Amino acid sequence: MVNNPTPYTISDLAKEFTISTRSIRFYEDQGLLHPKRVASKRLYSKHDKLRLKLVLRGKRLGFSLSEIKELFDLYDAKMNSSQEVLSLIDNIKLKKLSLLQQLEDIQVVLMELKSAERRCNDALKKLNQP
Repeated sequence: MVNNPTPYTISDLAKEFTISTRSIRFYEDQGLLHPKRVASKRLYSKHDKLRLKLVLRGKRLGFSLSEIKELFDLYDAKMNSSQEVLSLIDNIKLKKLSLLQQLEDIQVVLMELKSAERRCNDALKKLNQP
């Protein structure tokens, strides 16, 4: 017999991730979370909790909810035929290329910010000299 872990309530998740219950319901409406319903109560599984964590991480990284859903769809894809697996591999490669380009862009922006910060500090030193 499989021992099912105690499910999480919407309040449990909201408190743990310091977000509103409204946000969690919105993510559910967007198809990112799939809690079980018992009467009018939502019960979230460990899987839902992990997905919520990934949604919030994706948002911090600048992903749109549709991009996050696309990543979930890649992860959840059925692999019933060679064609489906090949298609999934192609989609994964495209997503990886996109992320690598974003990483490169972020690195360039960080270098530009460091340079701007250095120029500002140099200007401040000159302004503070007698």
